[in-house]
Amino acid sequence: MPTRSYDDALTARELYRFYRAGEEETLALRGVSLTVRRGETVAVVGPSGAGKSTLLACLAGLDEPSGGDVHVDGVRISHRPETERARLRARHIGVLLQSRNLLPHLTVRDNIRLAQRAVRGRPSVSAEALLDQVGLGRRTRSLPRQLSGGELARAGLAVALANSPAVLLADEPTGELDGGTEQLVLRMVRERAADGCAVLIVTHSAEAVRIADRVIALTDGRARETREVNGVRH
Repeated sequence: MPTRSYDDALTARELYRFYRAGEEETLALRGVSLTVRRGETVAVVGPSGAGKSTLLACLAGLDEPSGGDVHVDGVRISHRPETERARLRARHIGVLLQSRNLLPHLTVRDNIRLAQRAVRGRPSVSAEALLDQVGLGRRTRSLPRQLSGGELARAGLAVALANSPAVLLADEPTGELDGGTEQLVLRMVRERAADGCAVLIVTHSAEAVRIADRVIALTDGRARETREVNGVRH
């Protein structure tokens, strides 16, 4: 069982997640424990149905574990009312989902500003500056439908980083990108880690595994640390 230290931005202890449908019960997570330190990039790998997205949802406070707890930046986020989890998530966690977490009727800039309004006080970085950082300084007034796949990925990353989070959680952030754009997005993710952010990536990508400091494999809801993916050592 991991213990929290000063450098641990994210800690999960003995996470269990049950789902029930009538008399059927599915155990998606079976006692998963992990830590991610500030400045570290961790890749979570495993076959479809292994529990990867369930784990990310519990870590982000988007779902509640049936057992165990999650601490982010020294604060327990699990087993709280949804309104409290949402407030803590906005302040401490950036979440990059496969859907790119962009509202289709808002411009890229306004998507970032909406995320920043969830946290009281003046943002530490402006929407325009964030878009400059991800190479979209000329696309501030564009709607998501006007962006290419690579631009959508970068815009989604900008939204996830809107409040300078301590933790960045990404679910298949490069799954639909070509090789060059994937390399660009992963480089930006590593730059955030170099700035002290704790990064956890759920991925099937060999390139994402390659840039990770550690790799955690999920199989049937159980976790183990590894550097081998599908029998290949990275």
